[in-house]
Amino acid sequence: MTEVPFVLADGIARRDAQRGQTLLQPTRFALHAGERVAVTGPSGSGKSVFLRALALLDPLDAGRIVWHGKPLERARLPHYRRNVAYIRQRPALLDGSVEDNLRYPYQLRAYRDVRFDRERAAALAVEAGRGDDFLDKRASELSGGEAQIAALIRVLQLAPEVLLLDEPTASLDPASARAIEALVQAWFDAAPERHASLWVSHDLEQAMRMNERHLTMRAGVLEEAAPLSAAAAAADAASHAIREPRA
Repeated sequence: MTEVPFVLADGIARRDAQRGQTLLQPTRFALHAGERVAVTGPSGSGKSVFLRALALLDPLDAGRIVWHGKPLERARLPHYRRNVAYIRQRPALLDGSVEDNLRYPYQLRAYRDVRFDRERAAALAVEAGRGDDFLDKRASELSGGEAQIAALIRVLQLAPEVLLLDEPTASLDPASARAIEALVQAWFDAAPERHASLWVSHDLEQAMRMNERHLTMRAGVLEEAAPLSAAAAAADAASHAIREPRA
């Protein structure tokens, strides 16, 4: 693990000004190269708020984001957003084909130094178990799982350093969920020394499969938790205790 983290959240906080409610308590969190971190916790506890704050999708009410050891300045924001990618639960796709959607980022100023690689995109589709015709499908005709696969390929083709995964498989069937996991795993394994991820999930088994470090969120407070293997073992033991009849 490198000493300087990819991303450091230094006392970041979020408030709902209209309701006067603190959504994310002042939080310090470091994500290093090679780390795969799960965030679990009840609905409404602030997990998505935390990820969106890290992605700079919502304004911070306190604290700052430090990237590669340097506080973020306005001039570096496009480069940060290019390398720290947020994957939402319900993807937003444009009208047109899957390929049209994959080509779209290259029209943006931040990506004008790179070009769309159809072979690379097709290879990512194959890694997700999709056929040669996947890029030609109409976005409007995709299933929920296929839409999420297309959205993830759209991000992975741009070679981000960090993935912020906000329950990307929550509404998917098991086969589609495993396809998403396969894409993320292949991305990480390709260069673990240059990649890191933060995955919000309600599925403890998935969190254990895809991550090594475990954080919990409750009422806007982020805390380190027991290793996922220990948490899973405790849950399994509790389940057996409930099912077993008393002597």
